[in-house]
Amino acid sequence: MRSHALRPLTHSPNSRTTESGNERTLIERARAGELDAFEVLYRAHAGRVFGLCLRMTADQQQAKELTQDVFVRAWEGLTAFRGDSAFGSWLHRIAVNVVLMGARADRRRQARVSLAGDLEDDTVDGLAMTVDVEQSIDLERAIAALPPGARRVFVLHDVHGYRHEEIARITGNAEGTLRAQLHRARRLLMEALSR
Repeated sequence: MRSHALRPLTHSPNSRTTESGNERTLIERARAGELDAFEVLYRAHAGRVFGLCLRMTADQQQAKELTQDVFVRAWEGLTAFRGDSAFGSWLHRIAVNVVLMGARADRRRQARVSLAGDLEDDTVDGLAMTVDVEQSIDLERAIAALPPGARRVFVLHDVHGYRHEEIARITGNAEGTLRAQLHRARRLLMEALSR
């Protein structure tokens, strides 16, 4: 995406262009290489993409970085966008893939470090994050406290409406595993919210 970096998100998530001719025009201009047109698209969709990344990672800094990655990939692959679906839906799919690929890379990196003996056996990626008991627990915090696998399945299935077979195809996990993770996520959420 040239040497230009996208400016940080400074708008409310509700400021979106419509899927009207205006957005289609912006898409066509961006395809022609107009960075300003792509920046308008970025500002219109960055809030939703960031929200998805944040829910899936529970890490604000990581979500910001992943949001930037999503838009870099969108810029690079804009010619592949055929307009069969809404631009926002296309970005959503890219975001899910970017987050999942990042999680896979993190797991591989941790496995290499673990094999080298640099990590203790009890530091596992799948452990739940602790929640400060003194603070009130809202749904976002409870979701953030879920183990990463359970959180991803919960966000994809219960928040964004993906079916188990779609999640299995995206993540490479068996549907039975995903169902077990979703059950665990729901149980943990109910426990956290009932405190």
